[in-house]
Amino acid sequence: LPKGAFLTVKDGERLNTMTIGWGNIGYIWRLPVFLVLVRYSRYTYQLLEKSKEFTVSIPLKDNLKKELAFCGTKSGKEVDKFKEGNISTIPALAINTPVIDQCSLYYECKVVYQQAMEPALISPAIQASCYPKGDYHVLYFGEIKASYINEEFM
Repeated sequence: LPKGAFLTVKDGERLNTMTIGWGNIGYIWRLPVFLVLVRYSRYTYQLLEKSKEFTVSIPLKDNLKKELAFCGTKSGKEVDKFKEGNISTIPALAINTPVIDQCSLYYECKVVYQQAMEPALISPAIQASCYPKGDYHVLYFGEIKASYINEEFM
């Protein structure tokens, strides 16, 4: 995800989106899976722990660069990213968490497994480059319930 993507989570009335640059799509346990990593320090972590579902909205054009940058620097704890960042959502097809409007590619996922990182098992090079302050991730494996393209933004 070199240009970034939106990871969106909804817990009840609380809705948040954040910018992600890492993720993985694969096939595990006879399921299509999208793997996302969320740091404990993120507001999204709190919501995801309760909702157990998420969407990934990927803009393949450069139409949402400003919004991705905004969501990568602001916390949903302190700012309503949708209002302040002028970001709109549209309903998802298979889950309760919406997707970000004007993106090209969407994934809707239900968490089927999560795993906290084990710091002692991380290579020293990755530890030094990605976790110098010890702010580790939780890995969320989301079964892909729906995936689709928005032809208008391809």
